[in-house]
Amino acid sequence: MRLMCLRGIRPLYPGCSSLRSPAPVSLRIGKALSSSLATSSSSRRNSYLPVKAYTVRISGPPALIRLHTTAAAASVVAPAADFAPPPYTPPTTGLISMLPKSWIPYAELTRMDKPTGSYYLFFPCLFSTLMAAPMVEPAMASPASVAGTTMLFLAGSLIMRGAGCTINDLWDRNLDPHVTRTRLRPIARGAVTPFNALVFTGAQLFAGLGILLQFPTSCLFYGIPSLAFVATYPLFKRITYYPQFVLGLTFSWGAIMGFPALGIDLLSNSAALATSALLYTSNVAWTVLYDMIYAHMDIKDDVKAGIKSIALKHAAQTKAVLTGLGALQIGLLTAAGVASGAGPAFFVGSCGGAAVTLGVMIKRVKLESVKNCWWWFVNGCLLTGGVISAGMGADYVIRYSQAQKAEKAKLAVEA
Repeated sequence: MRLMCLRGIRPLYPGCSSLRSPAPVSLRIGKALSSSLATSSSSRRNSYLPVKAYTVRISGPPALIRLHTTAAAASVVAPAADFAPPPYTPPTTGLISMLPKSWIPYAELTRMDKPTGSYYLFFPCLFSTLMAAPMVEPAMASPASVAGTTMLFLAGSLIMRGAGCTINDLWDRNLDPHVTRTRLRPIARGAVTPFNALVFTGAQLFAGLGILLQFPTSCLFYGIPSLAFVATYPLFKRITYYPQFVLGLTFSWGAIMGFPALGIDLLSNSAALATSALLYTSNVAWTVLYDMIYAHMDIKDDVKAGIKSIALKHAAQTKAVLTGLGALQIGLLTAAGVASGAGPAFFVGSCGGAAVTLGVMIKRVKLESVKNCWWWFVNGCLLTGGVISAGMGADYVIRYSQAQKAEKAKLAVEA
């Protein structure tokens, strides 16, 4: 008889893809594994069930096949159809469900139904805009200018986050089918070909360039270099346990862009340069922090797929690492406020508020729960990003009001 080696089954003899018995044998196998062998392989594709170990013994010629898994990534082919993950079903609610059927895979590529990533990309842009506004000379940026700049950044964040996701899925098209959470992404399931995804990426980047051209020309020189990080970030999860750091360099780029967007020349304004550098590094720390929580959702599948992450490298010390990252983020944010001449509203609202929200998140997140990690990834964005923005916004409004009063008083004296 012939036993074909299945995914997750390691034969006794290395390199063997099948085991043949030259003599009559009898097979003794557990019920669960029997149903596994009887089930069609096509229906079990990319289906897994955590187990400790099974042994298949064949009486007659010595032979032994062990189904072995480790504690870090315990998985074998699902033994029964009951454990097969659900097939893809088109969305029936939300904005994507309203689109023409042929558009849905491309909307899914941009993660239109999961906007949290766009918020994380937008917040650094908002932070830098609010911190740069009081530093504009000879007069502070007006509320209308701040609002217009913010809307452009929001549009750009939506477009560029979608482009980044498409690029990521192109890089990961051979890895995504082996990860439970990503196996039904459009390229992984074959709904979008790599060529079409590449063309779609070009269209998104062209649209992003259109947004960038609405800013002062100097923004081109600051914005275009970020594309190198956007294009190469997915590569780093294959070669280092710290791809989150590269993601931080990418997602935090907006912390620089607000200054040239409001007409501040960073090379000739030392205070603005120091503020932008400190704000940027603060956001890098924030990105590594929240993406470490995000990475815990895939920690078992990442081992199986050969994907590296900081969550794998420091799984036993995650809470300590998160605490250190949070302290670093708040410390750098405080330093940015000092460099920019921020007032009490910033230090209490932005720095103090971030300390509270990050502290609560780090304490309460359940790293062993996929759903809980996702909840904090989504809501931690809105909580921490929201309080930082609120503090910066309050500081800008107060300083702008004071500047307006001073200007009116000056005009009254001159009159």
